[in-house]
Formats: sequence, structure tokens, C-alpha cells
Amino acid sequence: MKLRMFQVDAFTAERFRGNPAAVIPLQAWLSDELMQAIAAENNLSETAFFVREADGAFHIRWFSPLTEIDFCGHATLASAFVLLEAGLAQTPLVFRAAAVGDLTVQRRADGLLEMSFPNRVPEPVAEPPAALLQGLGCEPDAVLRNRQAWFAVYRDEQQVRMLEPDLEPLRTLAPLDVVVTAAGSEQDFVSRYFWPANGGDEDPVTGSIHAGLAPYWAERLGRNELVALQASKRSGILHCRVEADRVMVAGQAVLYLDGTIEL
Repeated sequence: MKLRMFQVDAFTAERFRGNPAAVIPLQAWLSDELMQAIAAENNLSETAFFVREADGAFHIRWFSPLTEIDFCGHATLASAFVLLEAGLAQTPLVFRAAAVGDLTVQRRADGLLEMSFPNRVPEPVAEPPAALLQGLGCEPDAVLRNRQAWFAVYRDEQQVRMLEPDLEPLRTLAPLDVVVTAAGSEQDFVSRYFWPANGGDEDPVTGSIHAGLAPYWAERLGRNELVALQASKRSGILHCRVEADRVMVAGQAVLYLDGTIEL
């Protein structure tokens, strides 16, 4: 069996930056074991699989090299990019995921693809776990959490950029991941994302966590439209807009690979 596979760099207009995702359109689902094996073979942050449903929505699932992921932004952006560039669909697109419901994607007037996410603003934590502080090695100014990750808030961007966490203590925080963040010098805020239990050491650009980061910084900074930088080695830019119960996250994408895989 041959399957068409695309590889897309998301949240960037330059190849070899942003976050690479594999995208595999399907006519019918493969077994969970086979999809996980494909994702492990790809060894990217995520491999997205989707099947078009009767109502035109696309049921989407995301797999890291280690496990299936409940919610992934950059691979959703990559999937929308593939569908639109290949002429397989038009906006608005609807992706349907078990854990987050329907995610709508629109093409904005400026050409960016904008995804509608649930608002997952994090809540403050009075006593953060010892493993979090041990793993970070640099005590944050504040700690929060939502259903996806621990949020460590730092005084400035340089602290976030210079952080060299010990991933073994962070691994014990599973199923939660860890995001570190601060106000930005050129962008409104910056972040980095560590997920040793669920995907790897550091995720290059994490669209999903901005469903929590954007509402947090919108309240801190007093405005609902924000530009974010994920300050990994590859880096990526995310354009965020916060509404009452939704967070819009927009970005660019660029095609790297269009090929077939043999199964």
C-alpha cells in the first residue's frame, strides 16, 4: 500500500524553521499501532492523519513519535495548508478532534491561516511540584497550569532563552508538559515548550499551548491581539486573538516534501 505524505514547516514562511509536521490524508483509518509506527518512523514532533466525514469536516488525529496527542496546533495548520494548496478543500475548514471538538480554520485577508481553539487559560498554583522547580533549575516568578501543561512565568525574555532544564524531573510530571514564558522584547511574549514524557526534549513551535498563553498574556498586557515568538532553535511566530471562549491562532506554513510512503 502506498500513501501520500506531505511534510510542512508550520508557523514560518522559511523552510527549515518553524515546526515540521507530517500530514497523511486517509480514505479510511489505519490501525492505531500502524499510525504510531509511522509517526515514530517520521520522528517529527507530530504526524497528522485525517479522514473526511460525511458532513465535510475532517476528523483529525495527531501522533508524536511516542504517543497519540490530544491537541496539536502546528500539525492542524500544516493539514489545512496541505488541503488548500492541493485544492482538496476551501476555507472555512473544520477539523474534528475527540478531545477538543471542532477546530475551524479560515484564511485571513493577510493570507495567514487562522485556527479557532478553545480558550484554555491557566490557573495560578500556590505550591508547584518539586519536580517542576528541580527540572527548571531557575525559579520562576509564578507558576500556573491548565489541562495540558505547567506554565512557568519568568521576569524577562533572556531567562527563557537561557534556560537549560533537566528533563528527567520534568518527565515525572506526565501527563502534563512544561511551558516557560515571559514578556517579549520585540514580540508581545515569548515561550519555550518541553515535553519529554509525550514527544521529545523541546518542541520547536507549539500552537496548542497558545490557547493558554494568549489569554494569560492578554490579561497581563491589557489587549486581546498579540504576536508571540516561540524561542526554540528553529523558532516560529504566532498571531493570537483572544475572545470570550475561543483563542484564534494564526500563522504561515511552507511545503518541504510531497511524496509517498510504502506500507
